[in-house]
Amino acid sequence: MDQNSVSPRKNRTKEHLKLALIDLIKEKGYHSVSVKDIVDRAAYNRSTFYIHFLDKMELAEDLLVSMLQGLEEAVAEPYAPGQKVYTSKLNPPAFNIISYIYKQRNFFELINCDDTLPGLHLKFPRTILKIYQEKFTFETINHMPVNMDYFKRYTAYGFYGLIQNWITGGFKETQEEFIREIIDLSKTHIYSVKYIGE
Repeated sequence: MDQNSVSPRKNRTKEHLKLALIDLIKEKGYHSVSVKDIVDRAAYNRSTFYIHFLDKMELAEDLLVSMLQGLEEAVAEPYAPGQKVYTSKLNPPAFNIISYIYKQRNFFELINCDDTLPGLHLKFPRTILKIYQEKFTFETINHMPVNMDYFKRYTAYGFYGLIQNWITGGFKETQEEFIREIIDLSKTHIYSVKYIGE
């Protein structure tokens, strides 16, 4: 049997195990979840689990890495390398990251849990900062000279704070309303954004 015919089923199994872990963390907290809980919830047996993952920690790490990788890919999607966008002309598609978070809200709601996926509260904002540092250059309003490393940190963590507020508030604003608020705020200190690309 060739590798390709195994792959979709293998991926489906891994997805079911990840979804089971997300549900269980929301119900009882990460540290209370056992491999037995995960396989019972996903309706698999333990041997199936161990074909894919060494333990619960490896499943958790795989889940976190794949979701944050998806976040990085979502940010890049609307842009061509070298493309410059003026904040006065920003539009909702430029914020594909918001659509991605909303689409994957079942996962991102894990930030609401005290006993959550290890590393989530650190790595989620750090991923946004990494995207700003590696993928974009910014021009300030009136080309105001600033420490650009500080500027990117200030902007990335401010953006994360707003995202966190949107998630913890249960996504009260629609994606469109939330993006409009972000665009209005961006115009107060960013003149243009240039996507560097890979």
